[in-house]
Amino acid sequence: MIWGASGHARVVADIVRLQGDYEIVGFLDDVNPQRRNIGFCGAKILGGQEQLERLRRAKVKTLIIAIGDCQARLNLSEFAREKKFHLATAIHPSATVASDVEVGVGTVVAAGAVASAASKIGDNAIINTCASVDHECRIGEGVHIAPGARLASRVTVGRGSWVGIGSIVKERVRIGKNSIVGAGAVVLEDVPDNVVAYGSPAKVVRKVPHRQFPKSLNDAHKWGV
Repeated sequence: MIWGASGHARVVADIVRLQGDYEIVGFLDDVNPQRRNIGFCGAKILGGQEQLERLRRAKVKTLIIAIGDCQARLNLSEFAREKKFHLATAIHPSATVASDVEVGVGTVVAAGAVASAASKIGDNAIINTCASVDHECRIGEGVHIAPGARLASRVTVGRGSWVGIGSIVKERVRIGKNSIVGAGAVVLEDVPDNVVAYGSPAKVVRKVPHRQFPKSLNDAHKWGV
């Protein structure tokens, strides 16, 4: 089961099928309830969150969260665990993941991505298309490393942060929790928690507004996911 039914869900579905470990029984979409029973990416959208109990009774035990928004993905993964679902990990066959890299459950490693020796990638993270994570990096839970981003060695990225497309992060830099590094940024110094930083060199430009999402998805359209 794939939770999400947008562009990122298409990417995740392709990886899952290429891995060959699971059969996709369908997709969940809480944002657009009118899409229920509509075909999507080789399967059907079965409905939203309300389908989880039925799926569990049908012995569907595994799902993956296919939503790009970091905080939404973290909240949904917590909800899924409380409902006793196992979170799958999806690694594209063309990705290069060193043998000693730790990859958390629920994490997606997309086509052409690289994770080098002794790195650790937390649960429910995304290492997106052609992103590079060099040796001994620490990627926190729910992080999104966007396509083409380049992290040098021993970079730390805190829980729920987003490193934008094409950005470059210097070795040993720490990016805090719940922060956003803008597209194409060149990060030469540490980035605090809960900020937006961009530019070359990257500078903090504002705080990230605090977001506390409910576990119910009845108002999911307000999340922008």
